[in-house]
Amino acid sequence: MQTRLSPQTLASANGREAEQILRSCVHCGFCTATCPTYQLLGDELDGPRGRIYQIKQLLEGTTPTDSLQQHLDRCLSCRSCETTCPSGVNYLAACWR
Repeated sequence: MQTRLSPQTLASANGREAEQILRSCVHCGFCTATCPTYQLLGDELDGPRGRIYQIKQLLEGTTPTDSLQQHLDRCLSCRSCETTCPSGVNYLAACWR
């Protein structure tokens, strides 16, 4: 995934790690097959790749909204998505850094 993180964000170790995690997601969609909230709700924003995209937006300076927080809060932190990710995206680190 292409990112446009600010120089300030990239100056920190956490910012560099976040960029690496975001860039490793290729949006293949395999993770949606094992995500309970995506399976139940069918909303892309309630699946792993949708949450990764929302976190990317936050790190790029988008103002957080109640809707965004709701989608992120619906993650069960079960990490099922990690078992099917061919790119090895660490979703837990991406969502909770």
